[in-house]
Parts: sequence; structure tokens; C-alpha cells
Amino acid sequence: MRFDELDLCDEVLDALDSMRFDECTPIQEQTIPVILEGNDLVACAQTGTGKTAAYLLPVIDRIASGDYPTDAINCLVMSPTRELAQQIDRQMEGFAYFLPVNSLAIYGGTDGAGFTRQQHGLKTGADVVIATPGRLIDHIQMGYVDLSKVSFFILDEADRMLDMGFYDDIMQIVKRLPSERQTLMFSATMPPKTRRLANEILTDPVEVSIAVSRPTEKIDQSAFVCHESQKTAILKHLFKTAHSKRVIVFAASKLKVKELTRELRRGRFKAAEMHSDLEQTQRNEVLQDFRSGKIDILVATDILARGIDIDDISMVVNYDVPREAEDYVHRIGRTARANADGAAVTFVSGREQSKFGRIEEFLGYEVKKNEIPRELGDAPEYRPKSDRGNGRRKSGGKTRDGRGRGRGRKDRGAQNKSKGQPSGMASSAVNDVKTPENNHTARRRNRRRPGGDESNRQSAD
Repeated sequence: MRFDELDLCDEVLDALDSMRFDECTPIQEQTIPVILEGNDLVACAQTGTGKTAAYLLPVIDRIASGDYPTDAINCLVMSPTRELAQQIDRQMEGFAYFLPVNSLAIYGGTDGAGFTRQQHGLKTGADVVIATPGRLIDHIQMGYVDLSKVSFFILDEADRMLDMGFYDDIMQIVKRLPSERQTLMFSATMPPKTRRLANEILTDPVEVSIAVSRPTEKIDQSAFVCHESQKTAILKHLFKTAHSKRVIVFAASKLKVKELTRELRRGRFKAAEMHSDLEQTQRNEVLQDFRSGKIDILVATDILARGIDIDDISMVVNYDVPREAEDYVHRIGRTARANADGAAVTFVSGREQSKFGRIEEFLGYEVKKNEIPRELGDAPEYRPKSDRGNGRRKSGGKTRDGRGRGRGRKDRGAQNKSKGQPSGMASSAVNDVKTPENNHTARRRNRRRPGGDESNRQSAD
């Protein structure tokens, strides 16, 4: 479906035209009409499928065409991280370029001038406020935040916010919202705790679920079955023999990220760490150094798995196996972007084998296994359905297509892979939104609106 087939106002369509966005992604096609009709919504779709545009476009449209106050907060978007809040704010600038709809990003890590600017915006009102829960609570506790006129409440990456421990903050914010509002929840996964939150704060929601796509075939996936004590040595071997630049290494905890970064620096690798303990200015500096090439290797927690736009990644390494298959897809999806090729390598220790086995079941094929260098010792046998998974590895095992697992063998299982979600807005609108040029003249379309005349739109609001 094309965007101009949706009941979006001409100014929003002009902005999309300027950014060369024509086709909707599946999540946008299914959710935008629901939001325009005023229904609560629970949408489950992985990162990179165009979720941000799916809720921003109809909300911008409704605010612009409705009778909403100009001195109050009309829409509140909750974001788990500062980086995602900044990204959403940038997208707002592009989508609302031809409309008098403004936005304000609220997050921590700013200087005194930045905090004062946030404070002033919250006092005077903004059409769309994009906020991290913790920083918004800070402002609320200072007594000048009025959420009583919020008409749209949106939770982006709800599952991640709950994983980060923001449930109490979210519920504290919800108590300050009017009962008559439209609530939209977008989440990459829908575990029980996310489902419980949806039941608590939404009213008769429409549910939309887009299946998690498999990784693109452009990602060369492989794994090392190893002992935990061998991981760092294998990582250094990988950097010396394969990729050592434009690499992201994902580890399970902040402590492990810090320790691994120190170890790599001792080995004279240009590495830096990225985790939630860093101040915003430090994060920005690290990301800038990585983008500019001053840093080759970024060691990170899952803070980099979603919501941060970094292109040209040559390799992603899962130093620790992620908890869920969806997390695996998000992580390795950082590489092979914009039609480039990429590699993804996972280290699988004995007690991680069952988790990786479940990931392979989700993928529908067995990820090829690399041989550990002989000088690093013996590897455990790969037995993902066994609780032990720590015996000697057998030789001559078979992959799904019956080939052996000899040194250098590949079994990408390409015949079983999905090519993932369509690109379109997913790759551009979510990560690289560009503001329309100032000299662009908005085109007016003389077309019949599928939703009827403007009075009908108002009644739908």
C-alpha cells in the first residue's frame, strides 16, 4: 500500500514525498488506519520495521487537524533510552515539517542549559513530548508537569522498558494521565509482563502482530562452540584473522563489557565500551569516535541492539548468547544494512547451548559451527538439547542438509531463510529520516479522501 492511499493530510504526504517515502511497511499499513480511527492499539513487530513512523504519522495528522490546546502536552511518547528519544524527535522534525506541530525531547545527561530548555518546554506545553521515564519523573517531582490534557499516550519498545525496570515509573506517569485518552503500545516482543502492562493501561485494544523476520541472507552467520574461558582468546583470534574494524561485540552485562574492553585495549585493539553507566556526553563521544574510525571495536550491552543508527558494521559478535531469538535478530541486524554484506559470530559456552539451540529452532536451520584453533584447546560437544553440553565435541556431525561439520564448512541453510521485512520506510524512516528542504513547495493533491470530509475526520477523533 502507498502512503497516499491512507487518510493522511496533504502536509504529511508532502513531507513523505520530500523524503522519497512511497510504500508503507506491513506494520504501518495495518496500524495507521487503526490509530486514525481512535482505537487503542497493541502492536508487536521487531525493530527496523517502521514502527516509529507507524505511530508518529497518524498522531501528527490528528493533532494538526483537531482542536487540541496549544499550551499543553497533547501526546506523550515514552522511550527506553536517550538515543531512541533523540531519534524519534529527529523523525518528528521531518514528518511534521509542513505542519505547526512541535515536539520536545526529555532525557538525562544534558547540561544545565539543556535541563532549563526541557523545563521551559514542559511548562509552556508541546504537541508531542518524547521522554525517557526516569527523566520525566524527575521533572514531575519538581511540580510543574501537567499531563491532564494528554490525548495520546505511546509506549515505544515497551518490552525493553520493562526489562530496564521502568514499570513503577510508567505506572506513576499513567496515574497522571486522563482516563479518556488513546493509548498505543509498540513492542518487539510480547512476554507475559508486557502483556500484563497492556491489560492494565489499554482499553479494548486492537492487536496487530507482524511476525519477526529471519535475518537477511546477506549476514554470514556462524558460531564457536567453546568453553567460557576460551571466549576472549577466540575473540582476539577472530580480530587477527578476520574483521577487526567496524565491529560491535555484545556482552551480557555492564561488568563484562568493562572487563572485555580493558582486555582488548591491553591487546592494543582500538576498543571502547558502551553501556548505561556512561553519561550522555560520553555516549555521544564514543559513538562519534566509532563513526569517524577513531575506534574500531565497540563493546556494548544490548543498549546498542535497538534504537541507535550505525551503518557500515562489518561484523557483530555475540560474546554471550542473547536470551531470546528476537534479541539475536536485533543484534545481528546491526550488520548487512543498506544492501551491504556482513558477518555475525556467536560464542556458545556449555551452559548457553540450550539457548542457542532455541535460537536455531526459531531460525529454522542450524548455524554453521567454526572450528576452534587447535592451540586454544578442545571444544565441548554441541548438544543443545542436553543439560550438560560440556563433553568433548564429536566429529563428523551433520547439518540440516546432511553435510559434515569439517573445518571451513558452511551451512547457511539459505533455502530456509526468509528475506525479512520489506525495506522502504523500515530502513530509512526509522533510522535516517532527513528533513525536507526549505525551498520545497508543498504540493496540494486534488483527490477524494477515503475517510470522507473534514467533519467526518473530526468525529472520528
